[in-house]
Amino acid sequence: MSAEHAHLPPGVEVITTLPEAAARIPAGAEARTIRVTLSPGDPGAPPHRHPGPLFGYVTQGEILFELEGQPPRVLKAGDALFEPGGDVIHYQGANNLPDAQSQLVVTMFAPPGTPILTVVSAEELAERRHLRVTQR
Repeated sequence: MSAEHAHLPPGVEVITTLPEAAARIPAGAEARTIRVTLSPGDPGAPPHRHPGPLFGYVTQGEILFELEGQPPRVLKAGDALFEPGGDVIHYQGANNLPDAQSQLVVTMFAPPGTPILTVVSAEELAERRHLRVTQR
């Protein structure tokens, strides 16, 4: 435990800290806490982007998570995730388990009134395919 977290009461644990995340929060943003529950084998939303950064935590199961410029990875219950939002495409957020539910909770920082996600067109996906890292 670091010295800065030594004063925490029993049962309180800092999982992840991302100091650089604050610079990505849009001016005037609101915080939105979102729970995503995926049934067994659910592929999740199609490729999309978010209006602002999000920081989250897998609370149950396993999520196959893929962002533009990063290889796909499996996040398990207890793992934290960060997504910068903006122009970055979120390719996958699928339930990696065929026989159990998976769930994550995220807090997104976005301008008021913006959609939680915007689906990316097939044309844009084709134009940006060179930015996708497909090897696992």
